[in-house]
Amino acid sequence: MQQVFVDARQVNDEIVTIQGADARHLGRAVRIRPGEEVRVSVRGGRDYYGHVLTVDREEMTVKLVEEAASTELAQKICLFQAIPKGDRMETVIEKAVELGVYEIVPVETRYCVVRLDEKKKAKKRERWQAIAANAARQSKRSIIPRIAPVTPYQKALDDAGDADLVLLPYENARGMQATGEALTAVAHAGGIGIFIGPEGGFAADEIKAAQRKDNIRVISLGRRILRTDTAAIAVMTMVMMACESR
Repeated sequence: MQQVFVDARQVNDEIVTIQGADARHLGRAVRIRPGEEVRVSVRGGRDYYGHVLTVDREEMTVKLVEEAASTELAQKICLFQAIPKGDRMETVIEKAVELGVYEIVPVETRYCVVRLDEKKKAKKRERWQAIAANAARQSKRSIIPRIAPVTPYQKALDDAGDADLVLLPYENARGMQATGEALTAVAHAGGIGIFIGPEGGFAADEIKAAQRKDNIRVISLGRRILRTDTAAIAVMTMVMMACESR
């Protein structure tokens, strides 16, 4: 079943009008036909199953027939991801969206290998947002998670101050007991932050700055050193499971 995101203004008397790129993709690439079923998520609203009424080159109409259950977690998870090199950021975004992230903040830390100028930041953000949208459709999310502008580390720490609980994996952290305790607290938190460091890890003073924040817990991910993209997926998986078990 195909997934489509629409604005409330596109809905009129239970009929949804889909135009532009979404209509072209569904009509030409997917070759969807009248009578087929689609899942429709209204931005800022509800989710529905609908039957396709008409399809042409630039427009498709869908009749909403049944409300669908939301696929969103009760908690809003914000992933603060230090920008990795290569295409690993794209992998992190895709998998984090599939696992239920609410927002992703690309972060510049001291040991980030990648340094982007303002023009490249804008182009990267546009591409990253498109990847998030595609992952949201594939995983039948009720929302498209937002990709925030590239943010310096200290500002990211300050922005995370609104979260009830923030987890920061660090290779020099000792013991898994604290990790288990933090995951137990996840189920009772409303807003959750996750900080993931770059290939070179966090600098010592970056960890000290995090430890001065009352809502940040520095945790271990075990005895092995994980790549930045592996660490992001691992923590997102653990947090998602803790949220779903609530």
